[in-house]
Amino acid sequence: MLKQRIITALILLPIALGGFFLLEGSGFALFIGLVVSLGAWEWARLAGFTAQSFRVGYAAVVALMLFVMYILPGLAPWVLGASVIWWAVATWLVLTYPRSSERWASAASKLVIGLLILLPAWQGLVQIKQYPLGNWLIMAVMVLVWGADIGAYFSGRAFGKRKLAPQVSPGKSWEGVYGGLALSLVITTLVALFRDWTVAQLFKGLIGAALIVFISVVGDLTESMFKRQSGIKDSSNLLPGHGGILDRIDSLTAAIPVFAVLLWMAAP
Repeated sequence: MLKQRIITALILLPIALGGFFLLEGSGFALFIGLVVSLGAWEWARLAGFTAQSFRVGYAAVVALMLFVMYILPGLAPWVLGASVIWWAVATWLVLTYPRSSERWASAASKLVIGLLILLPAWQGLVQIKQYPLGNWLIMAVMVLVWGADIGAYFSGRAFGKRKLAPQVSPGKSWEGVYGGLALSLVITTLVALFRDWTVAQLFKGLIGAALIVFISVVGDLTESMFKRQSGIKDSSNLLPGHGGILDRIDSLTAAIPVFAVLLWMAAP
């Protein structure tokens, strides 16, 4: 399994980095759209649909909606605003699971939720890419999420006692969240020192980093909640040794649109 994971990672890493940092404009939007559409194909299974025809159809609908969003950029504030509302609701759903499942148990509800997760993730990346430092900003949100994952893993193993959401993901603890937050704040502080931020900029950066870390945890737990409800271990087997695409980007689907909104709010 470890060998398989390493081989898959070595193949995917240059493809992902090339897509993120070498493509521009429509090429970048198409590349991210392909990833999101594959995620939609996986999400249809989490929603309870096993027929390939329906799963492909759902992915096609998502791809069409992405195209509409691309040619109508004025929809971006609405899409990202809906995402912020959704992730606030998702936080409550995760914390109150399994009691909350009665509110989203229907297949239709799950399909709509899939749109609220996937479409803003694409929109957020497209918006971030347009900034002068777009590539670095994309790397920044990824490093924050990865740093939170790494910090959570080690602090959770060393100190984890209080379960974060035992009905959703029994292995996660509050100590892990705090460890992930601490590492992400350290990373943010180092960036601030390197770029010579003012005290006010550092304060805003730390607040923003904390929000990104917490919402990334919600993104991870949200997919876990739907997988647990569906009795599914991995979203698919598209990535040998790693599960599915959603298993790898669940935290980012929450962090990216929120990060995009924070950038908008920070703009002079």
